[in-house]
Amino acid sequence: MNSSFRKKISLDKFINIFHCLTRILRNTFENEKAFRQEFLLSLSLVIVGFLIGETSMQKTLLILSIIFIPLSEILNYSIGSCADKMSFNNQNLSQKIKYIGSVAILLAITNAFITWIVILFF
Repeated sequence: MNSSFRKKISLDKFINIFHCLTRILRNTFENEKAFRQEFLLSLSLVIVGFLIGETSMQKTLLILSIIFIPLSEILNYSIGSCADKMSFNNQNLSQKIKYIGSVAILLAITNAFITWIVILFF
């Protein structure tokens, strides 16, 4: 059973996708101050997490808990941008969407904090 959706991705297409994603990441890094701060802090904490973790499971948990923070910031930025573009009349809905994105960032930071505390002290 052949599907038109199951096409092989050639190496050129994969390189183009990677180039596009790095361009978007660079653009977000240059234009979003919060993402830039969280990305640089996350980069340093990933290195520290790799050095501090004793087992491979601890290293994985420490690193992944930190990676969720800039990931949630990117999602918050994209959802907030869409909310700004789409809601001309309903300002309350746009504000509520932005608050939900901020809560996602808070949950990612809380997750990282709890993970680091549990691994380092227990």
